[in-house]
Amino acid sequence: MVNLKAMPFYLSDKDIQWVEETFAAMTLEEKIGQLFINLGRSRDPQTLKNLLDKYHIGGARYMGASAAEIHQQNSFYQQHSKLPLLIAANCDSGGNGACNDGTFIATSAQCGATDSAETAYQVGYVSGAESMAIGCNWTFGPCADIILNWRNTIVNTRAYGCNPDQVIEMSRAYIRGVRESGMAACAKHFPGDGVEERDQHLVMGVNDLNCADWDQTFGKVYQALIDDGLQSMMVGHIALPDYSRKLRPGIRDQEIMPATLAPELLTDLLRGQLGFNGLIVTDASHMAGMACAKERRLHVPEAIAAGCDMFLFFNDPDEDYGYMLEGYRSGIISEERLSDALHRILGFKAALKLHEKQASGSLVPDAAGLAVVGCVQHQAMALTAAQKAITLVKDTQHNLPINPKTHPRIKLYYLSAPPQTLRQWPDPVRELVADELRQAGFRVEVHQNFYDLMKSESGPEPFWKLLSAGKMEDYHAAYDAVMVFVNVRGYAQENVVRIKWSTGHSNEIPWYVAERPTVFVSLNYTTHLYDLPMAKTFINAYADTRPIIHETIRKIMGEAPFEGQYNDTVFCDKWDTRL
Repeated sequence: MVNLKAMPFYLSDKDIQWVEETFAAMTLEEKIGQLFINLGRSRDPQTLKNLLDKYHIGGARYMGASAAEIHQQNSFYQQHSKLPLLIAANCDSGGNGACNDGTFIATSAQCGATDSAETAYQVGYVSGAESMAIGCNWTFGPCADIILNWRNTIVNTRAYGCNPDQVIEMSRAYIRGVRESGMAACAKHFPGDGVEERDQHLVMGVNDLNCADWDQTFGKVYQALIDDGLQSMMVGHIALPDYSRKLRPGIRDQEIMPATLAPELLTDLLRGQLGFNGLIVTDASHMAGMACAKERRLHVPEAIAAGCDMFLFFNDPDEDYGYMLEGYRSGIISEERLSDALHRILGFKAALKLHEKQASGSLVPDAAGLAVVGCVQHQAMALTAAQKAITLVKDTQHNLPINPKTHPRIKLYYLSAPPQTLRQWPDPVRELVADELRQAGFRVEVHQNFYDLMKSESGPEPFWKLLSAGKMEDYHAAYDAVMVFVNVRGYAQENVVRIKWSTGHSNEIPWYVAERPTVFVSLNYTTHLYDLPMAKTFINAYADTRPIIHETIRKIMGEAPFEGQYNDTVFCDKWDTRL
């Protein structure tokens, strides 16, 4: 059973009295409901009230909206909930993870590129300040994963780096920033992503490090954060086979489960060996890494039985609630395990003083506090992060600087993930890049790709047009330099996200590097050199915000130095990417 006086709860006798009295007064139905965190897809008041009255949820997360809309939603939640709710945001990069008008500060990879914990601290600080203003009290961050495999695009920009000591330093700084606001942090994704290239949204993840190597990498990170007093941990749908075999001698391969369903990893390793006394929450249960492991009627209660304290999220509320209740009644969840989970949930709420805030009516701050969201001070932090992080990975042909005096005429290519429909094209970020280049004084011609031509023409003609590069001498006469901005990203559609040209044999393919000085800029993933080894000038900018694009262009023109630092994952274990 949990020790609520110990780290990370540190509850007083009065706090523990509230936990015990609350627990004793709860019905079985209320106890089962507290295990769930709902993902709100609607802010309709009647829908929210039904969740609270019928399912007695312990926590909530929600889909994005404006700060004012989320503030109103969270106020309703807390006003109509019998027990104070845990309301979580997903602030990996700043307040933009809490609301649409929140401040993006920096990705984790961007923080790593600054080689300073200050940026990670500011991400945590702004995440906490803006999330608290709209009524949240918990953030699912930091991402304490380690990018050990360059092919992994799932945590590419979400990991601080490939060095465990750097991940520890940055994670600590983020947590310090979050805590200054009164928010709780939640490190993710135990037992650790970044070793393989597959996505736990689509398959069960596998961290295949041996026990000794895991202890020196992911284990080292978790141990440091736990010893610091980490309050909560998100568990990924990621197996750790070597530890499962060590802790359960004789376990068969087909019995090895993702950590969310593996008591040997949660109870023996995380609770026992690492000494974690805080709250454990699953990652999202609709991800294939959990959903494919067992029938839902089993994995819903078995996640709690294995050692998770809260379950993220409902699929169908009636069905999942029923599965959890039946799991308790059938003995999958023991009385002791249910009691322990509930004491951790209530203890977590008490550690955040939610019971005291509920009594005083201050669970959600006054709407006047929304002025902090997107404020000038936070925007200044975002600009500083951009200035420090943008990284010149290589300029082996000494193409830089390129400015309107020396290279006034620019051909701009923009590479992105294919749009799902032509209604989603053109990508507004492409127009933002072109606008920033023109404001800097360049004359810009934007290359028309297959999607552009398909919107304006019909039949096979667009394909044939894109096969020809045209006359080289005409190209020389028209353009002084080429810029290629790459904004490729993906989510839960493919395991590894790579550059994809808009059509086969497209004239976008970088033949032009041999004809004109060419600068490549990645606005997202850091490992595009694998697909672009011909690039002689390559920049990692980490995100596609206007401040980052503006600062990148200033640095290309020589108006500001490149300050960011890279690690060797950017070269993708290939010799030709360094040329």
